[in-house]
Amino acid sequence: MHSPSTPAWHALPGEACLEQLQSPAGGLDTPEVTRRREEVGPNRLELAAGRSNWQILWDQFSNVMLIMLLAVAAVSAGVAYVEQKFPKDAIAIVLIVGLNGLLGYLQESRAQQALLALRELAQPLVQVRRDGQWQRLSSDELVPGDLIRLEAGDRVPADARLLETADLGVREAALTGESDAVFKRAELLLEASTPVLERLNCLFQGTEVVRGRGVAVVTATGMATELGQIATLINTAGGESTPLQERLDGLAKVLVGSSLALVAVVVGLGLLLGQDPLNLLEVSLSMAVAIVPEGLPAVITVTLAIGTQRMVRRAALIRRLPAVEALGSVTVICSDKTGTLTQNRQVVQELRLGTAAVAVSGLGYEPTGAFTATALAAPAGAVAGTPAGLQDLLVQAAVLCSDAELRQDGEGRWEVLGDPTEGALAVVAGKANYDDFEVRQRYPRQAEIPFSSERQLMAVWVEDRDGSLQAPLGSLAQGSHQLLISKGAPEVIIANCSRWVDGSGVVSLSGDQRQWWLDQAQGLAASGLRVLAFACAPNHPSPEQDLGGQVLLGLMAQLDPARPEVAVAVATCRTAGIRPVMITGDHPLTARAIGASIGLTTADAEVVLGKELEACSAEELRAVVARCSVYARVAPEQKLRIVKALQANGQVVAMTGDGVNDAPALKQAHIGVAMGITGTEVSKEASDMVLLDDNFATIVSAVEEGRLVYANIRRFVKYILGSNVGELITIASAPLLGVLGVPMTPLQILWMNLVTDGVPALALALEPAEDGLMQREPARPGESIFARGIGRYILRVGVVFALIVIAVMLWSYRTAGPTGPWKTVVFTTLCLAQMGHALSARSDRPLFQVNPFSNPALLWAVILTSGLQLLLLYVPWLAKFFGTVPLSASDLGVCVGVSLIFFVYLEAEKLLRLWWRHRTSNATTG
Repeated sequence: MHSPSTPAWHALPGEACLEQLQSPAGGLDTPEVTRRREEVGPNRLELAAGRSNWQILWDQFSNVMLIMLLAVAAVSAGVAYVEQKFPKDAIAIVLIVGLNGLLGYLQESRAQQALLALRELAQPLVQVRRDGQWQRLSSDELVPGDLIRLEAGDRVPADARLLETADLGVREAALTGESDAVFKRAELLLEASTPVLERLNCLFQGTEVVRGRGVAVVTATGMATELGQIATLINTAGGESTPLQERLDGLAKVLVGSSLALVAVVVGLGLLLGQDPLNLLEVSLSMAVAIVPEGLPAVITVTLAIGTQRMVRRAALIRRLPAVEALGSVTVICSDKTGTLTQNRQVVQELRLGTAAVAVSGLGYEPTGAFTATALAAPAGAVAGTPAGLQDLLVQAAVLCSDAELRQDGEGRWEVLGDPTEGALAVVAGKANYDDFEVRQRYPRQAEIPFSSERQLMAVWVEDRDGSLQAPLGSLAQGSHQLLISKGAPEVIIANCSRWVDGSGVVSLSGDQRQWWLDQAQGLAASGLRVLAFACAPNHPSPEQDLGGQVLLGLMAQLDPARPEVAVAVATCRTAGIRPVMITGDHPLTARAIGASIGLTTADAEVVLGKELEACSAEELRAVVARCSVYARVAPEQKLRIVKALQANGQVVAMTGDGVNDAPALKQAHIGVAMGITGTEVSKEASDMVLLDDNFATIVSAVEEGRLVYANIRRFVKYILGSNVGELITIASAPLLGVLGVPMTPLQILWMNLVTDGVPALALALEPAEDGLMQREPARPGESIFARGIGRYILRVGVVFALIVIAVMLWSYRTAGPTGPWKTVVFTTLCLAQMGHALSARSDRPLFQVNPFSNPALLWAVILTSGLQLLLLYVPWLAKFFGTVPLSASDLGVCVGVSLIFFVYLEAEKLLRLWWRHRTSNATTG
């Protein structure tokens, strides 16, 4: 819809729109842009508000464990009232629950603000005409009247009226929900009453260009756009919980249920044994508090946050939190070649034209270099040689049949604006002393067929009024003022040609000569070069006609060298049990050569083509993906079939992509990985992770970080829950063993769970990766956090821990009597013993094999927590509040000694396990 004061842009010709918007042909200048932005504001939609602060706060108290603690506080307050005591336990529990809720609230509200801020930063880049030249700017800098240029893969950044179109197809699902492309035409004039969904000469913010290209003038930005008026952005970064968090929520329910059942058993047996009901109630309250790992959710969240921060420092931006956990289980990484495995800096190395090979020197994008020709053996029936001017025609044709621009930045460095493959064509033209801008001005484009992966070619029709461009074609070009130029895959372009240029000029292309050219292309591709073929046709009819009957001009071979770090990353993948797979649209020989150079495959490995994939049934494809690691000439939509087939084989798949058509495969994969530099906004939104440097090695680094996060979570889960099981058994045993009174109050248990457990657990989250982390097999899909012995460890260590503390409790109780310091002895022993447990939980290896200073945070946590525990004993007001008494040197020595015994047990268990593995291994090899 549009207001009465807003022109119906779709009803006006493009020139009239430019006049009303006061938009000059060279684009707006900087002062005018500044003035307009002050009037209309930045080009941003209002972000979804998310949950309100009150809702976030309320959600903190919906956890079943906190609800149980509040119930315990209520009962504790009732007991204190009956005994006419100050209800400090109840007050402490309420304060702890409130503090937990407040911390959770602060954390979640900050996270929500950070997510919203991140989304504000994630503005797509757009090509804008400013100050007389095309620039790539953030879309939030757009103002009405800006001239923008869009092509396949771009997200439309604002509402706009089209001025030029070339086969422009737009997916308007953001407005209509329909995925089919709508084809746009700039020349249309529509009725003012035409509804939004039928305005075929306009673009709308949030839609996606899926085909072709176009130039448009911005008519509305921000909340003035159609999308801004009818919808708000969906908060895609909402509060997803990881599978791990969901399992922990389930664990909380199990713990609460188990504690209530155990309380019932203990109370029942205690009553049968004649215990005081009030004493049993106090024991029950302490048990209920002991079973709840109050610090665990916070530690889990902090660990995941630390992991994501580490990944960002290694150039991997995690968009969805579940990706952190899933990364540790990846078994296959499917990667593009260009820009991910290679440097994405294409440079033309060689030309093939006439019967000569022309080597091109020079590095990077610097347009300086030499052309050195070497004669080739001419094919049968051909005249050896290369006509004068053919090389000039070839390099100019390459510029005209491309869109990239070569330019210098403010510091004088040469850069390419556009696709790197096309940028290499502008560079080689520069080396031949042709400026790409001047060539396009001299021979303006009249029509085009944009490149698509289905056609594997691009074609343009250019105006050549004086015939200078076509002069090397001789008599064939006489009287021609228009020239068709096409570029693309050699097999496609050569199939469209019926003539070529040998030493005598334009001649018919025989079958043998056609094969000779295909062999030339294949030989170049086998060397790891990317090969493009070029052809032309004077006075060729409109784009609706067949593209056959062209004249083959020659070949250009580009080199995109492998990134130097990729070979190491591929080797790391193999030792980590991860299979790297290359999926590219390039020639199969090029793909094989690059794959062999980085160690991904061998020089004679199987390469499967996209057309072969199409012919495979689902079962056949499963067999293919099980053995093949290189795919060539693959269309983006075929990636989806590869991902599904790998998943059907039980693999956990990470898939890279950068284009619009990659989005289905990115969504299907367990981890969708988008390119941060070259990726389209559509692919980024479909992904779980964005590579800020477009580097394959970064994926491997992220997998390593994911494994470390998962290992650290398992590390502190076994520490916290093992300790809690020991506390629970100790408390439950007291009334059954005839001990009068509760070993620990709820307040003391809260202290242990939040401080004695929580502080070292946070330090364990900072544990560095152990040697061999990337030599282990990936975690099995769907594996429980308690798999691979963690559950047995928690029960076993918890029982041993409890038995040791129970022995100390009985000794102290019978030595000094019920009025002695036995409760403080139990409390102190439990706290100090957990320090040894935290140190031991660092690794499955004995600690003498681990660098004691590799995690200084844990050492400081142990020292700090031990010091705080002593303060609770010897600072009078703290001792009074926590219900402790100062221990004598001998009692404190017993606490320390028993804690050391528990630590020695934990380390001895590791040694025994290593001995058993060694013995079993020797028996097997023997």
